[in-house]
Amino acid sequence: MIITKTPLRISFAGGGTDLADFYERETYGAVVSTTIDKYVYIALHPYFDGKFLIKYAKSEVVDHPSQIEHPLIREALLLTDTRIPVEITSFADIPAKGSGLGSSSAFCVGLLHALNAFDGKHVSPVRYAEQACDIEIGRLREPIGKQDQYAAAVGGLNYMRFNADGTVFVERIHIPAAMLRELEGYLLMFYTGTTREAKSILADQRARTASCEATRETLLELRRFADELKEALQRRDLSTFGQILHEAWELKRSLAGGISNERIDRYYRQAREAGAVGGKLLGAGGGGFLLLCVPEARRAVVRAALSELRELPFALDMQGTRIAHIDQ
Repeated sequence: MIITKTPLRISFAGGGTDLADFYERETYGAVVSTTIDKYVYIALHPYFDGKFLIKYAKSEVVDHPSQIEHPLIREALLLTDTRIPVEITSFADIPAKGSGLGSSSAFCVGLLHALNAFDGKHVSPVRYAEQACDIEIGRLREPIGKQDQYAAAVGGLNYMRFNADGTVFVERIHIPAAMLRELEGYLLMFYTGTTREAKSILADQRARTASCEATRETLLELRRFADELKEALQRRDLSTFGQILHEAWELKRSLAGGISNERIDRYYRQAREAGAVGGKLLGAGGGGFLLLCVPEARRAVVRAALSELRELPFALDMQGTRIAHIDQ
């Protein structure tokens, strides 16, 4: 039995610039993100009757990986050339889809980690990210970027640069432990009560990026915000950090239809009026989790203003995908 534990992520700034339609034309894209203590777990075990047993919202029993309906599991088994029949099950700490926390890519990275470990292979975290990108973007043609795969695989608080040649540089943002705890306390996260598939929003954004000059200029600004956010963290300036999040969120809402809506805008407005410096809806948009930057003196007021929403307490996690259990 092998169980992998792969963290979810919060993307602070630069989302959308990790799409190939942007970084291949504009030299590079940039994202600042961190992983948190909410995880996707993959359990893998040899299956005794010579078939592959896959358990998720439904169960599948097949003779060969190519027959599996679940696209991520099918392609991961084919990519790793897993021939020994296995049973695969997954669990997650939050809703599996539409949360805005990168759960699909965390699932893919964790599955690749489990399959490689099952085969006795030692693979670097960056290689897991590359393989996950190959599956999601290359094989399955998902209209997504690369940030989630690298965040899940490498973990921690990072500035990621997506280069025109397809390479990715991950730079750890080194700040003292006390500053990390201060950053944790500064961030509040609330579940909006709805989830939405990112595909339609990202497909719209991708089309606009390829054809619309206004969208290109917006993404260039969002890339600039990622660069400035890294600098604000390095100089331990949380007030500027929160203001950058606010300005970036106001700009990002114009990128594609469905990123925000009247209900989400109302929650964000209430939070700002109660004392939040800034924030954003996590992920592609449309639902999921609302992240807010709130000074300590205003946290009780913001929580009261958003009392109809469920708060999700969390801490930062400085590790990427890992083996939680192995027993062979």
